[in-house]
Amino acid sequence: MTYLLGLRMKDRDVLVVGGGRVAQRRVPVLLEAGARVTLVSPEASAALEDLADAGHLTWLRRPWEAGDVSGPDAPAFWLVHAATDSPEVNAEIAEESEGCRVWCVRADDRHASSAWTPASGSANGITVGVIASGDPRRSAGLRDAVIDGLADGTLDARRGRERLRGVALVGGGPGDPGLITVRGQQLLSQADVVVVDRLAPTSLLDRLPAEVEIVDASKIPYGRSMTQEDINSVLVERAREGKFVVRLKGGDSFLFGRGGEEAAACSAAGVPVIAVPGVTSALAAPASAGIPATHRGVAQDVHIVSAHVAPGDSRSTVDWAGLARAGGTVVALMGVQRIEAITEALIENGRAPDTPVAVVQEATLPGQRTVTGTLADIAASARSAQVRPPAVVIIGEVVKTARDLDILHTGAQFEIDQLATGRDLQ
Repeated sequence: MTYLLGLRMKDRDVLVVGGGRVAQRRVPVLLEAGARVTLVSPEASAALEDLADAGHLTWLRRPWEAGDVSGPDAPAFWLVHAATDSPEVNAEIAEESEGCRVWCVRADDRHASSAWTPASGSANGITVGVIASGDPRRSAGLRDAVIDGLADGTLDARRGRERLRGVALVGGGPGDPGLITVRGQQLLSQADVVVVDRLAPTSLLDRLPAEVEIVDASKIPYGRSMTQEDINSVLVERAREGKFVVRLKGGDSFLFGRGGEEAAACSAAGVPVIAVPGVTSALAAPASAGIPATHRGVAQDVHIVSAHVAPGDSRSTVDWAGLARAGGTVVALMGVQRIEAITEALIENGRAPDTPVAVVQEATLPGQRTVTGTLADIAASARSAQVRPPAVVIIGEVVKTARDLDILHTGAQFEIDQLATGRDLQ
């Protein structure tokens, strides 16, 4: 039997003996809890060495010595982790710790440990710790199931929680609902009101309780749309009613998502607002198509531009001539309707007509497909293939690199349900 405690480790000394993979997992968690960590090991992983070099822990670069726990020069340790490769040394550490009445976790023998480290995690302000008779794999599996349930609202994290107030600007990612961040999903599960765009992962809304208000703020290209002023008003008004409002949109709110305007409107109205970054399609679309936005020896710079207005339009602030001269990767969002103007502007300003180009439609979704070509012919190829928004245009030698490395994907690589469950990926 075990007796679970939540240890408050801030400014308390912890000894970790051993600098391998076990220590690499446990030390960051101890540091995050505020513990003062002393590491004893002649060698350590690169990650632990980096923490020591940054001053986040004290590293004694030597083997374990008797007296490291009980000696007169040893700090008054509250907890010891014995994580060496030697069972004999771990037994000595545990025995000395026991003599000092200090809890000791043995990485090699849970039955000989005076303490077990639970599989732990947090969601929605709730910390979960699981101990399954000291079986780490079973504990981790149960922990993950509980955390997933709290994060996606399957377990009712709303009940009994302190109500959140204000507005959260949540970037929902490029389309696949599995690509929303954990923090974004946590806040979404606690929303009273969700103001959502058409490019957001809208399938997540089906998981919300029926009483959550859904406000459709879609902006359909060349079609009906909710004005930005109206969206700002809804955010402010619902928050002032004491509700927690999540503004859910595709990609990242602060990259061509008008998140700055919404944050400013909330701030001006005295409404608390936070921003949760999302995975932007500017990087997700190339990656999902197998195209590296940068590649050693090929491209060291990436330029992300909005093609909401065409080159030459007085409203455009993009230096298309500079992009043509730069030679790096250009990623254009909202560029399908203006792809002819984009390619013509780059060619006119000196970019080679045979520069490789790819257009990725519906990135990360089951309907993803990629059309490739050059600056000279991609506009015609895209029209012939009937490419439609949402699509991302990638211009540069990295497209050829992907093809040469045989990592360019012209269609969705896996079914979304396979990605979600891990089936057929062995």
